[in-house]
Amino acid sequence: MTSSFYQQHLLSIQDLDRAKIDLIITTALNFKKNKTHKSLSQLLENKIIASCFYEASTRTRLSFEAAALKLGAKIIGFSDSSNTSSSKGETLEDSMRIIALYANAIILRHPQEGAAKRTANVSHIPILNAGDGSNQHPTQALLDLVTIIEKHNTLDDLHIGFSGDLKHGRTVHSLVEALIHYQPACLYFISDDSLQIPEYLIQKLDKNNINYKKSHILSDYLDQLDVIYMTRLQKERFDNTPDDYNHNLCLTIDKLENAKKQLQILHPLPRGNEIHPAVDHSPYAHYFHQAENGLYTRQALLALTLADNIPAFNNKFS
Repeated sequence: MTSSFYQQHLLSIQDLDRAKIDLIITTALNFKKNKTHKSLSQLLENKIIASCFYEASTRTRLSFEAAALKLGAKIIGFSDSSNTSSSKGETLEDSMRIIALYANAIILRHPQEGAAKRTANVSHIPILNAGDGSNQHPTQALLDLVTIIEKHNTLDDLHIGFSGDLKHGRTVHSLVEALIHYQPACLYFISDDSLQIPEYLIQKLDKNNINYKKSHILSDYLDQLDVIYMTRLQKERFDNTPDDYNHNLCLTIDKLENAKKQLQILHPLPRGNEIHPAVDHSPYAHYFHQAENGLYTRQALLALTLADNIPAFNNKFS
């Protein structure tokens, strides 16, 4: 029996309702718990996944490719578009039309907002958005939710903070969109005014009666948080890169003195100086564990999108 994701695109977190998000979380946790189960290694036999990265990536590309290989699929694609016909002027649409002839699904990262949707408009196979400019990064949001669930056993009634470049950070945009389907106690947006969360997301929070607060100093709310989602300055999104980073937004070990025992520090990585390396050794640091969950979340997505049958395991999140 196929899933509701079967042969469907994933372009934005807006494509998903709560039931679909819960299904992905359940499947990812099941795959993680049963990662040595033989049936998983055969789920996508005879499937070909095209991994097409027009923009630099480490965790997203490698975890997607590892996920496909662990499910028995084969990988084609590129991680440097300068070696493709796009360097000769071929349009994204033409490139994707051709690649779709050779594969069963396309994983696409592109620096232009809306690139995933443009590709989906010309593709007869599923497109999985691995990040399009500062727009969306739905698979990152999903693995973030998996990581929060593992620690807190819920996505409701949590105090969740976001700090750093909230304007350009597509991971933040996607995660906030996902949390709208749940009932967080409050969301906290901590950033300089010039890098604050986009107004369209504030309007969505207002529409859904979700509480939020803003600040430009991390320590203002840190002792109230169950989760703090740190982000780097998105230098590649600037025409003129700022010379420095607000030290009030940098997380150091001394700022954690009054943190809740259950505080969970997340970061989509790579990081800059917004998290001091000393924090890595604290019990609050979960960002490397978060990166590991990218593997299981992307396994779940690929399986739900392409597999004829998903193994029935016992774990269930609701």
